[in-house]
Amino acid sequence: MTTLNTYLTFNGNCEKAFNFYKTVFGGDFAHIAKFKDMPENPEYPAAEAEKEKIMHVSYPISKTSVLMGSDTGGEWASTFTQGNNFSISINTDSKEEADRIFNTLSKNGKVIMPIGMTFWNSYFGNFIDQFGIQWMVSFDDPNRTI
Repeated sequence: MTTLNTYLTFNGNCEKAFNFYKTVFGGDFAHIAKFKDMPENPEYPAAEAEKEKIMHVSYPISKTSVLMGSDTGGEWASTFTQGNNFSISINTDSKEEADRIFNTLSKNGKVIMPIGMTFWNSYFGNFIDQFGIQWMVSFDDPNRTI
């Protein structure tokens, strides 16, 4: 089943915001990682001041809804605009469906990250569609382990 979820982007206060959301909805994070947890990449070194920021948090708030988020950093920090700091995240049941949705929705838009395998073991890509809406598309193979 393909699902749609909201992905929020913060300017350094993602952890604080998600801890607040936990007081509202209860439960716990399914996953939380900081930029310091990423593999080192000499081409894109993480600044020391950004290593404690949230790279990704996944927070189930119901059986079918997951609130996700991260802090912005590096080159993306300059384009952060509060109020326009969210994306629609689509999770699919197959790589083929992820490709179909990504290629169709991104037509005449701007691809930010081409769809492909990531270091976090997800088939993932993101873009801004021709109407200015930010999208993330992913397929997480249930048979694949990190």
